[in-house]
Amino acid sequence: MTRLQLLAAGWLVSLASTWALAAGTPAGTSIQNTANVTYTVGGSQVTAPSNTTTLTVAERLDVNVTLESAPVSVRAGDVRRALLFRVTNTGNGSEAFRLSMTSAIGSDNFDPVPSSPAIYFDTDGSGDLSAGDTAYVAGSNDPVLAPDVFVSILIVNDIPAGLANGSIGRSRLTAQASTGTGAPGTVFPGQGTGGADAVAGSSGGTSNATGEYVVSDVSLTNVKSATVLDPFGGSEPMPGARITYQIVVSASGTGSAGNAVIDDAIPANTAFVAGSLRLNAALLTDAVDADAGEFIAGTSPAIRVRLGNLTAAAGAQTIVFQVTIN
Repeated sequence: MTRLQLLAAGWLVSLASTWALAAGTPAGTSIQNTANVTYTVGGSQVTAPSNTTTLTVAERLDVNVTLESAPVSVRAGDVRRALLFRVTNTGNGSEAFRLSMTSAIGSDNFDPVPSSPAIYFDTDGSGDLSAGDTAYVAGSNDPVLAPDVFVSILIVNDIPAGLANGSIGRSRLTAQASTGTGAPGTVFPGQGTGGADAVAGSSGGTSNATGEYVVSDVSLTNVKSATVLDPFGGSEPMPGARITYQIVVSASGTGSAGNAVIDDAIPANTAFVAGSLRLNAALLTDAVDADAGEFIAGTSPAIRVRLGNLTAAAGAQTIVFQVTIN
């Protein structure tokens, strides 16, 4: 498969804004220079140009892998649990990247077990493994990325049975420039874009990031609903209508979910109703004070309610607040 064919594949890229911001002038660019000397002979001005020097900008091989997932809460025995990463070409030329993963890292409590397949393109942009995602096959559909372009990658693991609550397992994604890797400054003659030399950049043409699974025997559900009361006693969402939002958080399992916090942004085109915030029917002040909730004003208004440590025995926690439609 050619690079052009790979670039056409739908799973390859989420396009960044402009060309070659990461590492300067695009690889393969010709830099030409000619000097002129001007002098006078017999009252006439004469110009003599020098020969033209031509240099071709080398391809800089650089890549950056970043973790996009927060620690993923799992249960012992779970299968096909995904971690989300981003692979960005920070070089100055179009480059293919080989992907690999390892889940035997050490310094954690258990080794996640790579699924088969274990690496996917997040084709549908969902941030998690789904039916629309495309499996990565090394050497077959290596992502080919233009400068400053990234691709979202999922690595997928099974979780061993019999793990204790709170156990941590880690898994790592590595991306390597197909042209070559090495110490910064390593030259690959004639192997860059357009036949230019390629040079390993500050990353050495390789990068990795590590994600984390945390075994938890408790999970939280978060269900939100809205009711509308318009100025005429109906339920039409019109200017002047009041929306009452209700959020119900429930714990299941045998463990404790620590320091649970609800954050909810006030929707655009609405205004928070002062004094409407409640937790389990108890009024909460809007200020940052000793009670569990507050209204956060400013350019990104929101409500925040701190629920503390939740267990199934604690029962459902119900948050209510109101806004009016502008």
